[in-house]
Amino acid sequence: MNKYDTQPHRLTFFLPNTFTALNMGCGFAAIIMATKGLYYGACMILILGAIFDSVDGRIARLTGTQSEFGEQFDSISDVISFGMAPAFIIYFKYFQDLGRAGMIISFLYLLCGALRLARFNANINKVPSNYFQGLPIPGAAIAIIGFIMVTLEFDFGMYRNYYAAAYVVFYALLMISNIPFNSFKNSDYVRKNRRKVLALILLILVMVFIYEKLMIFVLISAYVLGCMVYNIFSKDTKVEIFDWEDNDEENES
Repeated sequence: MNKYDTQPHRLTFFLPNTFTALNMGCGFAAIIMATKGLYYGACMILILGAIFDSVDGRIARLTGTQSEFGEQFDSISDVISFGMAPAFIIYFKYFQDLGRAGMIISFLYLLCGALRLARFNANINKVPSNYFQGLPIPGAAIAIIGFIMVTLEFDFGMYRNYYAAAYVVFYALLMISNIPFNSFKNSDYVRKNRRKVLALILLILVMVFIYEKLMIFVLISAYVLGCMVYNIFSKDTKVEIFDWEDNDEENES
């Protein structure tokens, strides 16, 4: 039986897709705001889009309305909100003075984000649920947002455009890398320490609410660097996580 054979009420089907559409709307609004120089507002509305993006899949699973249409619609929405919108914001904020190089760097981020989503859709039944293959595009978008917001708070000097360029390229390449990033979906620590994890999440939310211009950058940087360091020290145990070609060849023989 196909996983989409059960058909809930038609109106229920629109509920998760409504949140996906809201996510897309946040991306569109962020682009408009970036063209007007409203960078803080553009970043915050993308954070709202990320919240909508985290909700739509959960609602679909709770209501039994998962569908191939919803998966594809979500990917298209993510390209706009977490690919195109951050690329526009960072371009208008830092790369206009770099000329064609600025356009290429912004496009590189968008291209890598689209490739990341295409690979995710192609390998959706192969990647273990407790890991992401490369940094997810919402994570990269939050990293771009965090950088922009921290530079609104602190002066990075005359070389800030070049810092931004290196930062964007780094996160663009992380999206198409094979580095495993923990999703915490099947974490034994989370299951065994639910109260501690909940308290930590609440603490993080409070810190973000109080000082969002710094904490978004700090949190995404800590997550990315933590996963990369952990991967280095446990590389031997993760060497075959995304190694499917050999397995496919064995199955065919």
